[in-house]
Amino acid sequence: MCGISFVYNPRDDSETDIQRALLLLRHRGPDESRFLRKGKAYLGHTRLSIIDLAHSHQPMQGLNDRYTLVYNGEIYNYLELRQKLSDRWRFKTEGDTEVLLAGLTLEGVGFLTQLEGMWAFALWDDETETLLLARDRMGKKPLYYENKNGSFACASELPALRTLTKKPWSEDIDSVADYFRYGYCLPGYTTWKGVFEVLPGHYLKWRPGESIEQCIFWKLPTPNAELAKPSDEDLLSEVENAVQKRLVADVEVGAFLSGGIDSSLICALAQPHMDMPLKTYTIGFSDHAYDERDYALNAANFIGTDHHAEELSDWDEQRLESLLRNHIGQPFADSSLLPTSLVSEVAARDVKVALSGDGGDELFGGYQRYQARIILRWYTRLPELLRRQAERFLRSLPEPTAHHSRSLLKKAHLFMDIAQRYEAEIPYTAPLMFHPAEYSELFPGLTGCGHRPPGLIEQADIEDLHRMLYADTLIYLPQDILVKVDRASMAYGLETRAPLLDHKLIEMVFSHPANQQIQIGSGKRWLRKVFANHLPKNIWKRRKQGFGVPLHQWFRGELKKRLDDLLENAPDFVNVSSVKALLTQHDSGRRDNGYRLWMIFVYLVMREQQSI
Repeated sequence: MCGISFVYNPRDDSETDIQRALLLLRHRGPDESRFLRKGKAYLGHTRLSIIDLAHSHQPMQGLNDRYTLVYNGEIYNYLELRQKLSDRWRFKTEGDTEVLLAGLTLEGVGFLTQLEGMWAFALWDDETETLLLARDRMGKKPLYYENKNGSFACASELPALRTLTKKPWSEDIDSVADYFRYGYCLPGYTTWKGVFEVLPGHYLKWRPGESIEQCIFWKLPTPNAELAKPSDEDLLSEVENAVQKRLVADVEVGAFLSGGIDSSLICALAQPHMDMPLKTYTIGFSDHAYDERDYALNAANFIGTDHHAEELSDWDEQRLESLLRNHIGQPFADSSLLPTSLVSEVAARDVKVALSGDGGDELFGGYQRYQARIILRWYTRLPELLRRQAERFLRSLPEPTAHHSRSLLKKAHLFMDIAQRYEAEIPYTAPLMFHPAEYSELFPGLTGCGHRPPGLIEQADIEDLHRMLYADTLIYLPQDILVKVDRASMAYGLETRAPLLDHKLIEMVFSHPANQQIQIGSGKRWLRKVFANHLPKNIWKRRKQGFGVPLHQWFRGELKKRLDDLLENAPDFVNVSSVKALLTQHDSGRRDNGYRLWMIFVYLVMREQQSI
């Protein structure tokens, strides 16, 4: 895994800028840092050596130095592709970088459809002065760009891109509105005006003086009733193959292990292919409701891994601010960024690669909101008066501070939140953090702002539950989960690989009816059936928990005072008195507003850092 950067400026020498960008990307590639000048273009690369450790240096040139490549990622089928290309290319290295360069040189963008893996790259054609950018199908690897006044720059992370573009950035108010709806920017956008990201499954071409050409090379398949349903044996084979592919490395591979279904299954399938016990890692909390260490240890003992666990015991604002400022570069509200960062730091002491279970919830219907959607179909048919009475009664009961996996009353409160937002989430884009009326009260200056989600399905007849799975895979997964894991792990030079996001597996699963995945009280129905014997029964029966942190506790402690201080400099679009009322309600114990307050807190911390 690596960090990449590119800048073309017809007016200025950009050597100092590319060097600064590489310094800001050094955490992504601590093993090596290089750049190359090609006329007015500069390409930079920081390397985390995983395959062909002594060679495969970047930037890499080919075809009489006409083409120059900087690439971040892993191509898991590179040996197969190398064999296909070997009669047309004299390979000098043993890694996947030269395979990518050869394939693009010989076959052009059509070669992208043959790649299995995760990637973001920039390929510069010095002869025609053409830049090709591309990003993997699911958006596992990041790539941001700015095209302005005849200059073009791109980088793996926003802080590095910012130093390439020189001029100050200003906020995009539509993206700020999206952030307060969902907790992140929508695909293609950033919080900054004129700064964009290459969309997953897309490539982009740019030449000086011409408009950007952006094209799609892969789309998430929609359900097709005429397709033959995949068998249980098909699922078993695809998942096993996906895991085995991701064990290819010239360094030791470890894994994250929470004790949940997805990470436990990945570890169970990986261990038989290891020459020694797989090193596994988990993070726990002093608050038992959020602690998963017992489950992880149980899974580790069953599988036979070499397990390591540590505790995130205190609120760590320094860690948060470092991640926001040095890695993410824009507001990002997923609080599990913090434990993901810590578990990555622990794993990186031993290994350079870690497997993760990311994607299992989106593919196999693991989130409880899917089950809630099924219940809502019946709930919304009840008389309105009866629903109002039920909601008033539940709201009259103080909301427990326990994690929702351990409290039926907490689940009921969350269900009421979902029920109140139900109409606003049609058509479903992603989970809304605020009810529309609450949003308007808290952020009156953002009313009417926001972007339209790109690339969503338009079919009116698609089944509602499948639409949720589809939208979460296209939006929530790449904009939240994959951003969190990439930045948190690469901050410590750790490459993460997600077998459940293998594109062949994804294509197969999305041809399967959603109602065979999810039923009331149980998600991941198909996964449970096929892999029942791979894990202990208590893992399969475990309540869905997620990688949460005790925000309720933090906002009744030192974070309360910190948020109060930040509100003194809140922007005009924030209704400060309403936010303080939210904080008071939380502090009284009447309602757990931890996640809502966290969104506001993170935005204000980021704003303070950027001196907006």
